Amino acid sequence: MSDLKINNITDRSGNSGPVFAGISTVSTNAFMVMPSGPTEHRGGRGRAVFLRGYVPGTNNTIDYVNIATTGNAQDFGDTVGSYVQFAAAGSATRGIVSGANTPAGESYYFIFSSGGGVNDFGNQTAIRRGCGACNDSTRAVFGGGRDNPTSPYPFYNVIDFFTFSTTGDASDFGDLTLKTRQMAGCSSPTRGLFAGGYDPSYTNIIGFITIQSTGDAQDFGDLTIARSSFGGGSNATRGLFASGFANPTNYNVIDYITIATTGNATDFGDTLQTGVHNTGTACSQTRALFAGGYVSPTPSTNIISFATIATTGNATDFGDLTVAGSVGNDGAASDINGGLG
Repeated sequence: MSDLKINNITDRSGNSGPVFAGISTVSTNAFMVMPSGPTEHRGGRGRAVFLRGYVPGTNNTIDYVNIATTGNAQDFGDTVGSYVQFAAAGSATRGIVSGANTPAGESYYFIFSSGGGVNDFGNQTAIRRGCGACNDSTRAVFGGGRDNPTSPYPFYNVIDFFTFSTTGDASDFGDLTLKTRQMAGCSSPTRGLFAGGYDPSYTNIIGFITIQSTGDAQDFGDLTIARSSFGGGSNATRGLFASGFANPTNYNVIDYITIATTGNATDFGDTLQTGVHNTGTACSQTRALFAGGYVSPTPSTNIISFATIATTGNATDFGDLTVAGSVGNDGAASDINGGLG
């Protein structure tokens, strides 16, 4: 029997493919794999989006990269204003940005598969900046922060959440284990973690929540170093926390934890950037990306580095952001992160 080699099949006009009607069967010694899962999960995924903060002045730039490759970032669009100390969370289609120094606690969303910047989503339950963020496939959860803009800037232990598929104001979730700001977050499909921060002393505490419930955070364990102003990300099983600041020291340390258990963090390695904090972290199921960073008064960095989550070791070079600067408090998210499984 001769081989049948076909590049494509069309209808008579050549304008479209065939329509299979009735009962169709395939007899072959090989196999055919049909697409499965939600349509929004098929193709076009794997983007990391980074929202810029200090440059060292404020900046409204948004960049994106494809996590599976290496190379320089491309322009995604702009934020509504030049805000700082925001956090971001992502579903398979949408990212939500919240917790910046916006006038009324405004939050915004963007579509991973497109560009063009952000659109209004709704308001926080408390006007604050410097939140941490985590998510599953339906909820974006933001915890902690500092009052904005009223002096003397009290700290919050507030946790609130948005539903990705809608727009509207946040709902109350519960409270963190302490009042703190500029922490990092990460997620599995069931658990969200909030780590570190400044309260007003630097803390190494990690707390966790069950994302589809509501209620107060519980103690998880401790970071290897107490610090604030760092990034968090994860695949479905392992969370990473990268860089950080505890006056007067900037850290390039990467910690990791196993999300399904509780316990203290373990040293993973170092980021490529040194002497900076506010490095944004975005992950796929295999890679963690660490982007940008800021230290006053020296120039910020545009370096993006990456690590393989399942291993340990130092990060290696990925490429560059379009503009140097901090990625907010952790203004980074992906459409293929650990909270999505």
